[in-house]
Amino acid sequence: MSAINAAMVKELRGKTGAGIMDCKQALSECDGDVDKAVDFLRKKGLATARKRAGRAMAEGTVQAYIHMGGKIGVLVEVNCETDFVAKNTDFVDFARNVAMHIAATGPLAVAPEDLSADIVEKEMQIYREQARELGKPDKIIEKIAEGKLKKFYQENCLLNQPYVKDPDVTIADLINGLIAKIGENITIRRFARFQIGA
Repeated sequence: MSAINAAMVKELRGKTGAGIMDCKQALSECDGDVDKAVDFLRKKGLATARKRAGRAMAEGTVQAYIHMGGKIGVLVEVNCETDFVAKNTDFVDFARNVAMHIAATGPLAVAPEDLSADIVEKEMQIYREQARELGKPDKIIEKIAEGKLKKFYQENCLLNQPYVKDPDVTIADLINGLIAKIGENITIRRFARFQIGA
């Protein structure tokens, strides 16, 4: 087993944003192999992401993105637990990419529960009416409407949207991956999207 030194711990912290003791433990478990230790911390992070959900997130960053020669602009607030992570390159890059994604997709809310009840009920009424016009029986109209509402969430709620740079993953998947890598709870708190003429 190779000796764990301060330089290795520093390198691992730089790659993951994890705490010193977590980095030492990961390096110890992985015989000093930094790449294996990164994977170790990611797996540990995913396992603890749910446990971290209730922890206070008083740190973070606000990032801006301007698109189309100043025609669209976005501000997004992404929160984390510590100032150390708030300055982490991966965290800041994630926030910038989310701002760019919001500029491209124009979501209505961060999550389905953030949509007003009026918007959800209006959509459900439209979907029920569409199903009735197609002659669907009453007992399946509600199921059809709920299925269409799920699609509406995918298109209009940030966390449910496929990421513009990689449509195979959602924004929620991206957050979970970052939580696993950094080892700390992360959330998109709010955003504002401005568009000339909209």
